[in-house]
Amino acid sequence: MSDQLPLGDIRVIELGTLLAGPFSGRLLADFGAEVIKVEPPGKSDPMRNWGQSKDGVGLWWPIQSRNKKSITLNLRVEEGQNILKEMVKDADVIIENFRPGTMEKWNLSYEELSEINPKLIMVRTSGYGQTGPYKHRAGFGSVGEAMGGLRNVTGFPDRPPSRIGVSIGDTLAALFSTVGCLVALHERERSGVGQVVDTALYESVFSVMESLIPDYLFAGYIRERMGNILPGVAPSNIYFTKDKTYIVIGANADGVFRRLCEAMGQPYLADDPRFSTHHARGENMKVLDMLIEDWTKSLDAKDALEILDEKGVPSGLIYTAKQILEDPHYQEREMIVNVDHPELGEFPMPGIVPKLSRTPGKVNHVGPEVMGKHNDEVYRNWLGYSEEEVERLKETSVI
Repeated sequence: MSDQLPLGDIRVIELGTLLAGPFSGRLLADFGAEVIKVEPPGKSDPMRNWGQSKDGVGLWWPIQSRNKKSITLNLRVEEGQNILKEMVKDADVIIENFRPGTMEKWNLSYEELSEINPKLIMVRTSGYGQTGPYKHRAGFGSVGEAMGGLRNVTGFPDRPPSRIGVSIGDTLAALFSTVGCLVALHERERSGVGQVVDTALYESVFSVMESLIPDYLFAGYIRERMGNILPGVAPSNIYFTKDKTYIVIGANADGVFRRLCEAMGQPYLADDPRFSTHHARGENMKVLDMLIEDWTKSLDAKDALEILDEKGVPSGLIYTAKQILEDPHYQEREMIVNVDHPELGEFPMPGIVPKLSRTPGKVNHVGPEVMGKHNDEVYRNWLGYSEEEVERLKETSVI
């Protein structure tokens, strides 16, 4: 195992707030990039206080900003802008998720910054992208999920469109931005120059919407909310058990369905004309789901899942945080890591994804609990400012 993390030679300046931009910063930091998070003096990233808290300490921030360094810098004033330009000389990546035009208003356009450092890569995540008639609109993840098509297919057909239980629009955009950043870093090895990575929230959502458009154009089919089922794909649903819980079973492939029938003690169902083909099972989904649930209702969830596992049928419980913490597979795969928190002690958070065999990522510390914690390190050690100069910048609210 290498002591050098794979992105250990990459320096990132993170200017964004809340979710989409900072989540990209977290992913890069997980694999060793030096990520320096910039917050305006006196006005912290709202993420510090979002979500649940313990003893006044936000529980989301330590995860979202793990492995990062924190400085304060006012980009709305010329001196702050000039300081950032000094930092850009030795940076590889800038991450920002402001409304398009903001960086230009601050005299920090890619054109200006790339003149200082032609190798610079600017990762720009916004609601609608850097071009197009909607580019100046404010865009949050919820709007991106709606415009990208996801909200319309989420929920049950007799109810209004629903939100998924996490900020999936922001997270998808961050993932695509991170992919774009890594692609640009790789391409830079050949060309020697950087470029802009332009990621739109709505496009990131739309990109995972499968065959939504050809379904409509070629088949005249508009996907709608279907609850827990997949249209025309069965069995793939949740099923109630004897001990009043739900389990998920996915057995829509012919071979897997036959194994499910054996697990249920009804092998003849695999040859029943109503269920013997993929199309037939889709046509007779309701009847099939009733037969399966009649079986699951006769067993406790644990017993049903043991039988299904023995037969090789994909199935599982619908986990809450409690089941995740208790699951031995999560533990073996180190998907819950505990990191020391200066106020809360041992702090659990999600592990690293994906897992690299030779140079895996690592969680070194929680998100910096104090704004500007690394001001001295950056301004004095990196940029070479004197102690008096740093104090002057503080007094004038530049940092």
